[in-house]
Amino acid sequence: MFDHNKIDFKVEKFPLVNQWTEELGYHKEDTIPSSIGMGIRRKDTKEPLGIVSDEYFPVQYAEIVDGVEQALKRAELDLTDADFTTNVYDRGAKLELRAKFPAHEMTMREDKDSIIPEFVFRTSHNRTWANSGMMGLWRSFCYNTLVSGDKLAYVYGRHTKNFNVNGFAIKVKNAGEFISGSGLTQMRDWYDTKVTRDQAINLFTKTLAQRTDNVSRKKVANKVMLSNLMKIFDEENRHLHGRGKYEGYALRQDGTLWSAYNSATYWSSHADDSKGKAHNVKVGREDKVRKMLASPEWEALEAA
Repeated sequence: MFDHNKIDFKVEKFPLVNQWTEELGYHKEDTIPSSIGMGIRRKDTKEPLGIVSDEYFPVQYAEIVDGVEQALKRAELDLTDADFTTNVYDRGAKLELRAKFPAHEMTMREDKDSIIPEFVFRTSHNRTWANSGMMGLWRSFCYNTLVSGDKLAYVYGRHTKNFNVNGFAIKVKNAGEFISGSGLTQMRDWYDTKVTRDQAINLFTKTLAQRTDNVSRKKVANKVMLSNLMKIFDEENRHLHGRGKYEGYALRQDGTLWSAYNSATYWSSHADDSKGKAHNVKVGREDKVRKMLASPEWEALEAA
């Protein structure tokens, strides 16, 4: 399944050292008590990855990935032509696993928009990412990951040796059943639920694009973020419900809940990677989208 060559290294804890040098070149080293913290590093390169507690139990990536692969096998998913990706970030401090299952591809309407179930799992050695896995959807229409709400599998746990393969497999299996059943029905309902531009502006202003003004301390819109979201919303409506490139930009005043949803998930999936930190940004954005799906503003649009 996943590329084990990329995770072919182990980590170890090591004591931290307090080091200082005076003007005359005097040098002294003192070991910092482990009760304050310990370092964690790769065994092969000795490169430090982070600081952990004395009680922290390092679990090797190979062991974690083996558990994830067991869970996927037990989930009874059709693995025909499945695409497995292994991403290692920050010199080995973080690991992200992705798997797409094209055998379970579904079409929204008239072959205009298709979605593919996707599995995402993240973990880390520096405690920035706990063991967290999600079964979501991948949208082939504009190549964005569809972030799930509470109804799809989501598992979160501390980075310890107690990774429960059986429990995780059950969650992944239930997510697959939801995607192919009531989940698809729900998304098709979104496709038919009309949303005006004003309603989309209100939704994004009170969820994804909300910020606190430093002067008034009131909740206001982040205008740059809101502008980006609305540009995506207009493009979604143009290509999904209009005539695509044959229709002028931003001519439609109405869209759908499906286009609003895809605007949010496209935003969460496409972070600027010029500084090599897009993987950190995406995690935060995905969480914001999940919260948006549980917000009163979203629920009101669903009920309309």
